[in-house]
Amino acid sequence: MDPELIRNFCIIAHIDHGKSTLADRFLELTGTVRAEDMRSQFLDQMDLERERGITIKGKAVAMYHRAPDDVVYQLNLIDTPGHVDFSYEVSRAMAAAEGALLVVDASQGVEAQTIANALMAMHYNLDLIPVVNKVDLPQAEPHRVASEIQQVFGFREDEILYVSAKEGTGAREILDAVVARITPPKGISKDPLRALVFDSVYDSYKGIIAHVRVQDGQLSRDQRLKVMSSGKVADILEVGVFAPFPKTVDTIYAGQVGYVATGFKDVRDCSVGDTLTSNSKPAMEPLPGYLPLQSMVFAGLYPSDGEDHNRLRTSLEKLQLNDASLRIEPENSTALGFGFRCGFLGLMHMEIVQERLEREYDLDIIVTSPSVSYQVVSPTGEITNIDNPSKLPPPHEVKEIREPVLDLTIVAPDRYVGVIMELMHSRRSEFKKMDYIQGGMVQREGVDSDTAQSRVVMEYTLPLVELLADFYNQLKSRTQGYASMDYTLKGYEAASLVKVDVLVNQQPLEALAMILHRDQAVSHGREVIQRLKAAIPRQMFEVPLQAAIGSRIIARETIRAMRKDVLAKCYGGDITRKRKLLEKQKEGKRRMKMVGRVEVPQEAFLTLLKIGTET
Repeated sequence: MDPELIRNFCIIAHIDHGKSTLADRFLELTGTVRAEDMRSQFLDQMDLERERGITIKGKAVAMYHRAPDDVVYQLNLIDTPGHVDFSYEVSRAMAAAEGALLVVDASQGVEAQTIANALMAMHYNLDLIPVVNKVDLPQAEPHRVASEIQQVFGFREDEILYVSAKEGTGAREILDAVVARITPPKGISKDPLRALVFDSVYDSYKGIIAHVRVQDGQLSRDQRLKVMSSGKVADILEVGVFAPFPKTVDTIYAGQVGYVATGFKDVRDCSVGDTLTSNSKPAMEPLPGYLPLQSMVFAGLYPSDGEDHNRLRTSLEKLQLNDASLRIEPENSTALGFGFRCGFLGLMHMEIVQERLEREYDLDIIVTSPSVSYQVVSPTGEITNIDNPSKLPPPHEVKEIREPVLDLTIVAPDRYVGVIMELMHSRRSEFKKMDYIQGGMVQREGVDSDTAQSRVVMEYTLPLVELLADFYNQLKSRTQGYASMDYTLKGYEAASLVKVDVLVNQQPLEALAMILHRDQAVSHGREVIQRLKAAIPRQMFEVPLQAAIGSRIIARETIRAMRKDVLAKCYGGDITRKRKLLEKQKEGKRRMKMVGRVEVPQEAFLTLLKIGTET
């Protein structure tokens, strides 16, 4: 197929601004999906996506559109997530496209993730088409929002398109604009094959199915593939495109998006970012892959039943194939046995991975409290990354501890400036600057405003660990849901941090160890101990719960023993008989306390997540 007749584009927007609904209208207009098969958010096929109403995985689909010049074009669309935790999915979609639709809600206007996605698209040098969606809503203000888009991103008024994704008005004009404004792919069909793997899934029969964007050459079923990074060679089992379900074809041409069933059974043989080429006529240089991800949040995943350890490892490896942002490494805990230390992009990402393991792989798992990665500087100047508080060296081997710090952007109506500042002040944040967006005009701080529609863009630096302690929920509740946020990792900065150990029955529980700021250590430790006391059931012996910094106990609670009445069957008799029974019970409790093991329920490991929810 002539690359001049191909357009590759993705849809980017803030969460819940109508990306998937707009994709539904495109599928209907192009006849890709029959009317009787159509349902809302058609591309969101995962149960979790439909239940939560959000997009988790980017979806590719090939459509055919007849333009006003009566020429049929192939439009390869990739629908992307909107949540900040899945921004890596968005970046991969952008790397496989030449253009993007920047969708903005006509009632909410420019949000934090709108700005972040637009900047990312500019980084990839994509052709951007601004779209104002939901113009049919009673509270819609399309012209005000269009003015915001012009001022924030620099678009001209005639470049902005208006659409109601729910009703479909304006959708055909957007497809015409995609053909007219987005550059066709520059691949050369006669060159050796180079195909970039931007996603992949595992199939029990077909092995690894790689989702690819063919940059140069042609990908045919009669070829033998070679993975340029590993040198692995495979016979192609199937080649196809997404229309929107997998549809087998003979050849995928330069500039097209499709899939190839490689037959690889080992998940390490072909990964996201690899370049596929022909074994008989290989390319000389691989395509630029994706930058390696830096995990932001870490937690331990352990099977409830120790015999499921191997099944958990296999499931995580298959899930990692479909989710390249997931990082895993083996871990061992004295309290929980063998498990895995996993790295995630955020709390939402961690929650989705946990639910997918439980639903898709039928696993019952225990997830430890989330933490972040710290840099520990030794007296000799050596820097070590620590993603598990239990691995922190003794105090005499630590010169300083550096914590990850974020650049945080918050967009909200200006009437919430006070409550946002109050929240940020309680989170060890540092104020950077504040801009006003008023009626589409960006104004500097200090300019008078009389318009009720004015909104504010606030920028802070914030330690990442503060974001884990229920920050997002607090921000939403204090601003009645109007605030949005986006963040990027700024770097690491030194802070006064200490390790707080949690001891259950005199034994440290590694899974609940924390690295906290010294000023917050006592209050956090006390609250964790109080929550543990409520979560751990009573035993036959007294169980002390302690929080400690080194050898100094900073908080203590005691779970009282369950008392069995050993004198119930004694009806009279010598008092020495009763004393003998009581002494025997006392000795048994003392011995049980020494050798007894306290089972800590799953709720205890979630207790750190809830700290700060009542503030």
